Amino acid sequence: MTRPNLRTIADRTRYVLLDFDGPVCSIFANYPAPTVATELRRLLVDQGVTLPEHIQTEADPLALLRFTATLNQPTITRRIDDALRTAEVTAAATAEPTPYAREVIVTAHQTGRRVAVVSNNSAEAVRAYLSARRLTDYIHPIIGRTHGQPDQMKPNPAPVLTAVRDLHADSEQCVLVGDSESDIEAAQAARVTAIGYANKRGKRTRLAKAEAIIGSMAELATALAGEEL
Repeated sequence: MTRPNLRTIADRTRYVLLDFDGPVCSIFANYPAPTVATELRRLLVDQGVTLPEHIQTEADPLALLRFTATLNQPTITRRIDDALRTAEVTAAATAEPTPYAREVIVTAHQTGRRVAVVSNNSAEAVRAYLSARRLTDYIHPIIGRTHGQPDQMKPNPAPVLTAVRDLHADSEQCVLVGDSESDIEAAQAARVTAIGYANKRGKRTRLAKAEAIIGSMAELATALAGEEL
């Protein structure tokens, strides 16, 4: 696959859409995701839900939320979503910033671009983190998951399309930066350029369908500033 130069992508980009957990911060850095997943499992069992074997060992809280959609019990889904949102807001207080994420956000702002967050995490958690880091003024809109509707999370393009609409943007002038396959799929389904943030071993392969891949947010900050890598 021949990819366009990152600088070429940056030059045509007027709107930068960022996934939250990964490109902006590590939300569960000090409140581990497996701990949150265990808490959600206990809540499901308390609700009388029988957990299949793969869910009994699932470490991703978002995967547990997705599982609730298969139960066809909206009340339980909403309760798990509420519990996950509370955990995410708590985790946001001790989340670790992604190196050079702030530089990407500020550089985009300084060069006349608009920045949005499009996340499968709750909007409340995103706002809590951005407020604590004094980044709120740089980012709008914040698109978090739709409460009680895990089927609307990425890779569903709905949240990306919502961001494009709220920005009054042309999708061809947008780029979404994400660190998961679901980010890339959602971006491309919404006709938005996808940049894969390969921050861990093996991710370059998993994000191979992205139009560009970076190993550090510093690469994107440099490109947005109009500088050569």
